[in-house]
Amino acid sequence: MKKAALVTGGAVRIGKEISLNLARKGYDIALHYNSSEKEALATRQLILESGAGCELFRCDLSSPHDARELVPKVMKNFEGLCVLVNNASIFENIGFHDVTPEFLETDMAVNFKAPLFLSQSFSAGTSGGLIVNFLDTRVKKTPVEHFCYNLSKKSLYHLTKMLARELAPGFRVNAICPGAILAPPGQGEDYLRKMARGAPMKRPGSIEDIINAFNYLLENDYVTGECLFVDGGKSLTY
Repeated sequence: MKKAALVTGGAVRIGKEISLNLARKGYDIALHYNSSEKEALATRQLILESGAGCELFRCDLSSPHDARELVPKVMKNFEGLCVLVNNASIFENIGFHDVTPEFLETDMAVNFKAPLFLSQSFSAGTSGGLIVNFLDTRVKKTPVEHFCYNLSKKSLYHLTKMLARELAPGFRVNAICPGAILAPPGQGEDYLRKMARGAPMKRPGSIEDIINAFNYLLENDYVTGECLFVDGGKSLTY
């Protein structure tokens, strides 16, 4: 039975590169997307050209019901599912005084509840494997900007630690906390350089840095409960 991985938000940016990396390592890919259908089709083609299998799964992760149904749907196509990458997230610049019930619910649903329910379904439906959550270097900080986003990522940080204990020894649960790797949509290199200015390494990172961290977690069977900060040391300054 061939190994398979589910990557949420796997059509673009870091999710796309993680999907291609797993395909090169011999995994078939269940590629989740929501609104990025064109990009998902293009990424699927690249995966197929690499020799791996790939199926697309559209799901609105802001719906807890839909999130809980995603893994069972994937397992009908990929019985060898053994890796779950919780990469999908939303990033909105909402301060505390502008938080509404709708903003809070949406951010928590996509960035925290979906990884929780996906992990629940994954651990219940498979005999063992690896879960990797994507966080943010600011989980070690107490930021007030991007209020709902940071609150949801801090929650996912603690969930990573809790699930590492709850699901051992059959499952390993780890996380990656990127720093200045990719600028948000609409921003450019100047934004990245500004983000990286306060880091000890004094430069932005690269997708390759993220892939190297991910492969370490993928290949080291004795690592669980770890949150790797790929941020040029930025978290040391908080």
